[in-house]
Amino acid sequence: MNDVRPTPHPVRRRTLFGGAAAGLGVAAVSGAVPAGATGGGPAAAKQLLRSFARPGTATAAGFRWWWPNGLVDPREIEREVDQVADAGFGVLEIADVTHSLRARDIEMDLGRYGWGTPSWVRGVKAALARGARRDVRIDITVGPSWPAAVPTVTPDDDAACTELAHGQATVAAGASYDGVVPAPVVAADAASTRSELVAVQAFRDLGTVKAVTTLDPASRVDLTDRVRDGRLTWTAPAEGAWVLLSYWRRGSGQQPEAGPHTDPPSYVVDHFSAAGSDAVVDLWEDRVLDRELRLLLRKAGGYLFEDSLEIETDATIWTPRMLAEFRTRAGYDLLPYLPVVVEAHEKYLFTFDAATTTRVRDDFNQVLSDLYRDHHLLPLQRFARSLGMGLRVQPYGLETDTVEHSALLDVPETESLGFKNLDDYRVMAGGRDLAGHTILSCEAACYNGAAYNTTWDRALQTLNSIFAAGVNQCVLHGFAYADAPGVTWPGFAAFSPYYDGAIGYGEAWGPRTPQWRHMPDVAGYLARTQLVLQTGAPKYDIVFLRQKGWASTGVGPHWVTNNGTAIGWSHSFATGSLLDLPLAKVRRGRLAPDGPAYKAMVIGPDKLRGSEMTIDLDAARKVLGYGRAGLPIVLIGDWSQVHPVGVHTEAELAEVRSLMTRIAALPTTRTVPEAEVGTALAELGVTPDVRHETSTVQHLRRVEGDTDLYYLANAKHAENRKLVAVTQDVWLTATDSSSVPYLLDAWSGTVTPIAAYERDGERVRVSVDLLPGQSTIVALTPPSRSERTPAVVASTGTVRRDGKRVVLRAAAAGAHSVTLASGRVVRTSVDRVREPVVPTSWELSVEDWQPGATATSTVRPVRRTTLTTLAPWSQVPGLEDVSGIGRYRTVVDLGRDWTDEDGALLELGEVNDTFRVTVNGDRLPPCDVLDTTVDLGGRLRRGRNVIEVEVASTLLNRLRTVTPEVYGVAARQAYGLLGPVRLVPYAERTLKV
Repeated sequence: MNDVRPTPHPVRRRTLFGGAAAGLGVAAVSGAVPAGATGGGPAAAKQLLRSFARPGTATAAGFRWWWPNGLVDPREIEREVDQVADAGFGVLEIADVTHSLRARDIEMDLGRYGWGTPSWVRGVKAALARGARRDVRIDITVGPSWPAAVPTVTPDDDAACTELAHGQATVAAGASYDGVVPAPVVAADAASTRSELVAVQAFRDLGTVKAVTTLDPASRVDLTDRVRDGRLTWTAPAEGAWVLLSYWRRGSGQQPEAGPHTDPPSYVVDHFSAAGSDAVVDLWEDRVLDRELRLLLRKAGGYLFEDSLEIETDATIWTPRMLAEFRTRAGYDLLPYLPVVVEAHEKYLFTFDAATTTRVRDDFNQVLSDLYRDHHLLPLQRFARSLGMGLRVQPYGLETDTVEHSALLDVPETESLGFKNLDDYRVMAGGRDLAGHTILSCEAACYNGAAYNTTWDRALQTLNSIFAAGVNQCVLHGFAYADAPGVTWPGFAAFSPYYDGAIGYGEAWGPRTPQWRHMPDVAGYLARTQLVLQTGAPKYDIVFLRQKGWASTGVGPHWVTNNGTAIGWSHSFATGSLLDLPLAKVRRGRLAPDGPAYKAMVIGPDKLRGSEMTIDLDAARKVLGYGRAGLPIVLIGDWSQVHPVGVHTEAELAEVRSLMTRIAALPTTRTVPEAEVGTALAELGVTPDVRHETSTVQHLRRVEGDTDLYYLANAKHAENRKLVAVTQDVWLTATDSSSVPYLLDAWSGTVTPIAAYERDGERVRVSVDLLPGQSTIVALTPPSRSERTPAVVASTGTVRRDGKRVVLRAAAAGAHSVTLASGRVVRTSVDRVREPVVPTSWELSVEDWQPGATATSTVRPVRRTTLTTLAPWSQVPGLEDVSGIGRYRTVVDLGRDWTDEDGALLELGEVNDTFRVTVNGDRLPPCDVLDTTVDLGGRLRRGRNVIEVEVASTLLNRLRTVTPEVYGVAARQAYGLLGPVRLVPYAERTLKV
């Protein structure tokens, strides 16, 4: 029997930013590859306003670019780069993703066309060269599909992904076990042929509840040395039942998704050892890179990319040096605790007492996190930079410190499919922001079962919401290479059909989809929005200190998520590892004043592990220093019985309790239940940057010099949340008290002064009118001398600025007025406003997209009809299964009394999907897909006016008839202009103020 209490350990958790990581300090990781931010100071903010109309490709969105491995034609590669560039996008990420081919059992000659073959390299070179000509950045995945894998290892190699499998046997009290060591309860992958016995132990069985067996840790018997030639003889003690456990290290045999992609097959590398990252780098150095490719990569300046950390094993994730690494990093021996970390089919099977079990598992996950950082992320980052590239990674998927990893990466990336709510994005934004980096990327607009039926109404509601949570680069899911063996119309797509013939994930954007006709409009909107969100530094009200940096959990701080953001509070997240960063200093009561400038820190129980009151000891020391330096701190709950994170000594327990007692006693600290966090902040004098009545409006503030940029969105916190339109006043804080507001229209690219606003000291009130998922951008910046025009604080209509004059728009006849900030009232009158006009008929011509002679060709016969009542195409005879481009034309006669002071709004009602409007041959600027009311301005004239509306659809309705075995399960989508449509006139008067 052994005493398993840990001995005091001088070495605690090693953090990158404390200087203890494997050979790479902060200076080496603090400068990300430039990604389009505008620099610093007032001049940069003014440059933003000047360049907003034409943002270029530096801040443009991009696509996953799915290839059928190396079976690509360089000429087609060049053509597809041109297609993306012509549509206004600026990034393509080469990824070998072939789920649809696997679903059809389509095979290819991987010796000739696999990932990394000369054919693949020729394609990559063509992409890089064309991308350089068209200003499209080309990124490349580190290996075929995901996770990182190479064909140069087998599951039996130390560089391959490793697992710890356990075997078990029950031995009655006083009984003898005489036989072979228990084999693993989880069978090995067929390709894994070698296993190594790590240890054999016996524990007294205290009972099983819900398939979890409680063991007595003090009863442990180490039987490893008694194993002879694979056999064990042992007699159990006379009391109690006993569990005999064996532990076997072996290769997991995991292959990258939808493989094989290479010949021989690739196997996932060990992401927790130097051998694994060495295998990736060596493959590139030995088989992929040549002088020409190196030159192209350095010129392109793109990123190596790795998808999420999907290490899949039915046993326990392991690495050959885990026991030695654990002792060094956690400071105690893991062997006595192995039962509580072993898993089978992603479930724990054994436990000790609850406290010990939790703390050991926390230490185990932290060591895995540190090994992933030191032996995978940092070596790959060094390799990428040696090629003139950066490293972009989705560093989540396990219970690891994604917050810390987001801080060290050149670009951390999130995903809209797997993340559960906006706080999941904010978790990763916290690492980026405290590191002083710029970009938080997102694998965006991917939905289950949405292949060829994704609407931009849905996509924009997602994108506009995640922008409010800190995302500022979208990599859309995705753009598919044109062709592959055995595919059907409209061509190769990575995920459709999916396994078992189901409709796949995401969309295959490109010229194959009718909406591509309008993609330059969407691309411009995204580029301008991302330009704003990559300018300056983000600013937040609150930072929540979390015990764990796990991502994609859906767990957030309830008060601020459910109540605080609804009235204007902003928040972010940090873990103890970030508090060692250079920015993490307190000055004048702000944490990281040169970065996110948090006004207060909130610390609550560990919601990811049973709501325990825990805190990392080093973090507690830092927090005490912050409080003493004047940072307001709010503690949620009773911290008198706090424990350090992980297994700890009595001395560490005493110190952390002393630290938290001293923190609680500071005059700048309040201790409250979670529901009273807002009250505590008010008592501490902490106020939000933004204030408004309760609503779903959320915001992100970025500051560049004396200019404040506010991104405001009627945002979905989670995908299943319902939204309603919001019209309300919003108070925004200005860096410079003389600042005036400007509206930045990311669809049209116009920057216009806001005429109606109110000032109260450093705060400026503006009104927002946002449909569900819609966004707007407001800039507060000091005015030039020519822009000093009085603010309008009240009016009987809507107002806009025209130089030094104000234009009042009236929806009804009668007396009208505007009230200026000085109190002066300026009056005018409107003698008449025309009644709304409802078009009586529409000429409709529809391009009916259908399969052509090959899988990648499309024919577009035109169907024509006249409609006196608007209806979806699926209800129009002859158009029921049509997908394509519809053009609606109507004529409106406005009579002879129409004047230059008359204008009109075109209310289109429901439109599916993207649309453009033309009036009298003049095409309007791009239209917000979410807002189908369009201001026609001065484009109308007396007499007859021709109004045209072009609507683009998805491909689903046609694919339901072309490939019914896949798409026939889906209901028809309602395409086209559904209305009701009205032309609503108004009258304008120019007022001298």
